[in-house]
Amino acid sequence: MIRWKIRRWSNAPGRRKIQLRRNRKMGESDVIQAVTRGGVSSNAALVSFTIYLGVVFVLAWLAGKIMAKREFVNEYFLGSRNLGTWAFALTFAATASSGGSFMGFPGLIYTHGWVLAFWIASYMVVPIVALALLAKRLNQVARKAGAVTVPEILRERFGSSMVGTIATVFLLLFLFCYLVAQFIAGSEILAVLFRDVEVFKSTVSWASEALGDGWWNEKTDYTVCLVFFAFAVILYTTYGGFRAVVWTDVMQGFVMVIGVLVMLVLVLQQTGGLGKATREVAKMIPPEKGEAVLALDAPMDSVVEVADGAWLAIKDDEGEDGIIRLGDLVRIPAGETRSEKVKVVRIITPEEIAKIKPDELKVPVKVVELETKPYAYGAGKTGGYVSGPGPDATKSVGFLSAGMAFSFFVFWAFGGAGQPSSMVRQMAFRDSRTLKNSIVTVSIYYSLIYFTLVVIFVCARIYLPGRELTSNRIMPEFATFLTAAANVPWLAGLVVAAPFAAVMSSVDSFLLMFSSGIVRDVYQKQINPDAKEKQIRVLTYTSTAVVGIAATIAALNPPEFLQTLIVFSTSGLAVGFLVPMALTIYWPRMNAAGVISGMSGGCLVLLALYITNNVVNGKFGSYQLLGFDSFIWGVIASAVFAVGGALATAPPSESLVRKFFHQEKS
Repeated sequence: MIRWKIRRWSNAPGRRKIQLRRNRKMGESDVIQAVTRGGVSSNAALVSFTIYLGVVFVLAWLAGKIMAKREFVNEYFLGSRNLGTWAFALTFAATASSGGSFMGFPGLIYTHGWVLAFWIASYMVVPIVALALLAKRLNQVARKAGAVTVPEILRERFGSSMVGTIATVFLLLFLFCYLVAQFIAGSEILAVLFRDVEVFKSTVSWASEALGDGWWNEKTDYTVCLVFFAFAVILYTTYGGFRAVVWTDVMQGFVMVIGVLVMLVLVLQQTGGLGKATREVAKMIPPEKGEAVLALDAPMDSVVEVADGAWLAIKDDEGEDGIIRLGDLVRIPAGETRSEKVKVVRIITPEEIAKIKPDELKVPVKVVELETKPYAYGAGKTGGYVSGPGPDATKSVGFLSAGMAFSFFVFWAFGGAGQPSSMVRQMAFRDSRTLKNSIVTVSIYYSLIYFTLVVIFVCARIYLPGRELTSNRIMPEFATFLTAAANVPWLAGLVVAAPFAAVMSSVDSFLLMFSSGIVRDVYQKQINPDAKEKQIRVLTYTSTAVVGIAATIAALNPPEFLQTLIVFSTSGLAVGFLVPMALTIYWPRMNAAGVISGMSGGCLVLLALYITNNVVNGKFGSYQLLGFDSFIWGVIASAVFAVGGALATAPPSESLVRKFFHQEKS
């Protein structure tokens, strides 16, 4: 830990001045705000984005019209099992390409560099593993069982309500974590897109007064966007059902790939080519994260605020120039002179320090204390962002060690195959030809997106430094920056629609799975088997809305790294369902005890390792036992417990084996 006692705050002439405005909050003195975030979003971007959102609602309305003419359960949850190649391929791809892909993943690329190409490499083979391993057989078993949910397949395959109930519990637990992550991502996107729109700023100001003081009001812009996002996605998912989800997924699938390719063209134009950009990134030294205290020379009658994102020039006791970026809102109460500690990023690379122009505040605020900590790996060295294992603030072995590279190669390929959201899609395609064409389509689609994202967000370090504390927002921030630099600000709305489409395509699918788990697997199977269609319809709409509201509340206080929550949720779902489901559809000897043992044993091992990491390293994340990710150990445990549990107990009945494994004679 390096502790700097700042002697004075440099306020050199010629630097950008900040406009000040006064607002009055309920029960407070006037507030003097330094509005520091530069405006690259525009009303034109808002209009183009609103048009995109309007198309989504039109598709939901059309899907609702079709659903009204068909049997509710099969149509609402599976679209009548009649998806063709494009519909199946793009709904599969769009659902898997979640907020993690377009928000968390770019944040990691920005933070750790080119090594993320190895981290994500196996995502290109996800469709080969997932669709070739499970899809055809899963579709056959689901049709024989008449199942519309994953737990229902298990219940019918083994004739056991217990296995269905336990599967539902595991599904809803990890799915909720995943759902919360998507709500966070969608809200972060909107916060960046709308931040310079006057109507939005007025709404945020009103909401800030209405919400009062508290942790829920630390980032009012994010909270407002969270409520708007939740309302939009809950509304169209509830009304349109599975068909609306698929139709919007198809549209959003095209939006995602077009948005990414447009960003690639813009970034290569800005940088002058990939080679030049790589050489510039190679000169960069990882920054230092820490905390700072700001102060006034004398107390003021008004509250003084300096918004997050402000650049402040500093000099240490040796006279060395430096620059920091605020990660939090700085607030100095009326009548006081010092702020609480706030998070900051201190830039170390000399070339970056020379290019960044600090913000000149008219209010005489000074940095009086600064504590920063060098990266555990890569501190003081160049070249870290263009080579492995990549810089890391906390891990002395770097971001991606050899063991972790292997772990994530397995994780994405097989973890993607084990996602219940993907399994639901595999239950809905039309025929084998559709499946074969979709494998090729999705493989090409992922290749176009993921390697392109690595190129784009390594280059983002050149133009948007100091975003390590807000890396989850780098995708929409860089999209709006690129379009403004190219003098096409209206395009920002369409480009930002790419990550928003990724989030919505996942959220609608997860909301639908949640409601199907509650309605089909709990209410209809356990509580009221004779429920009428009207009762099911009302409960479905209600449960979708309630789950969406619960996810909104849980997303009010987002974590620093969104991708950490994504990886945990993905790991839990894959550990719980990959091996048990594969054995269920391929191994006649598999039984209910094996499924329960595999799910429970694998998930307990995974949770134990995450808890261990929290105890040992003091933060939420995967504990790397022997250098391998917790997912690897969870899958191994799941396989051992599943096979052991099945062999140690009685085999399934002969009638069930005949039903699901013997071909019917014509």
